[in-house]
Amino acid sequence: MSSDKGEFPLMKTEEGNIVLFHPHISDLARERVQEQLKTRWIGHGPAVDEFESKFSERFCEGLNTVAVGAGTDALHLAYILAGISSGDEVITPLFTCSATNIPLLYLGAKAVFADVQPHTLNIDPDHVRSLVTDKTKAIVCVHYGGLPCDMDELREIADDAGIPIIEDAAHAVGAVYRGKPIGSISDFTMFSFQAVKQLTTVDGGMLVLRDASLLPKAKRMRWFGIDRASKQQSNWDNNISEVGYKYQMNDISAVMGLAGLEEWNQTWEHKQRLFSAYEKGFMGFSGVKFIGGGYTDRVHSAWLCTIVVEDRIQLQRKLREYNIESGQVHYRNDRYDIFKASRDHFPNMDSIEDNYLVLPLHMKMSIQDVNYIVNTIKSGW
Repeated sequence: MSSDKGEFPLMKTEEGNIVLFHPHISDLARERVQEQLKTRWIGHGPAVDEFESKFSERFCEGLNTVAVGAGTDALHLAYILAGISSGDEVITPLFTCSATNIPLLYLGAKAVFADVQPHTLNIDPDHVRSLVTDKTKAIVCVHYGGLPCDMDELREIADDAGIPIIEDAAHAVGAVYRGKPIGSISDFTMFSFQAVKQLTTVDGGMLVLRDASLLPKAKRMRWFGIDRASKQQSNWDNNISEVGYKYQMNDISAVMGLAGLEEWNQTWEHKQRLFSAYEKGFMGFSGVKFIGGGYTDRVHSAWLCTIVVEDRIQLQRKLREYNIESGQVHYRNDRYDIFKASRDHFPNMDSIEDNYLVLPLHMKMSIQDVNYIVNTIKSGW
């Protein structure tokens, strides 16, 4: 793997620069936070319940939702609720944010990495099928950049093995697969509201459950193992029978999320226009392979714009000269020492890891910015 260590430090946010990421905090979100700070509830209160309900209605077809402090929290809870424990194997993407797989280490489980599809960077169902054993407890998938995985194929594999699918939908708020919104398909789905996501609560996450019987345990687990509702009603028996965590969302984050839901249509439409401008701009240009475009059976959430090119580092240098920030963002997890037990040969990832590059795609950008980036790249590097 070629190294760019130290060559591309964080670009300053100043006039003339197009940074890779920028949080979107609207005036409405700021107003809601100021209003909430004047109330009794700034920790976990009624706004969290409201956010759970409205998020579920908007994205999850009314399924059970549990708001937490981070997407990583939601994944950890999902892995616990799926019954994953020490010695179990979980088939999971090789290429993802480390947050997808680190909670497996909390539980003493083994991450069994599956290779990518080179045309999507999503998990490869064919490789997944070859990895299933009697020890396999679950399949995890990540909708890279916001493009839904091949869920029908993964569902068939999971059903044959009698195991759940856990969707890491950190990139995929608003994405749709064959008419079904991501968040309504699998046994467990996690969403992230981290700082630079389309819907942000500064940090935060949501766990979506198909099985309503798991909801009480999920809510206990996010609050130290305590039945919080019973405690507030003075009905709690003052006992904790299972180890829980401090994984709850707070009302400051929740009101930001509620504001984001109110403004979702504008956010969605702007991000989709930017993504489409990139796709159109690179169409027919042989020097760039555009990841995630051209699908009619699924809807991309337009969180990341990723391209595959030759001589990636030289292109990054060229973009820097033109005040454009770019980067790889996510990396293959088997490069990390914490996952050395899961190292193997992954031909698709091996062939692409030096060539993928993420371009800016955020609410501070215009179509003119996208055209400028596209034309800069098409002029050669």
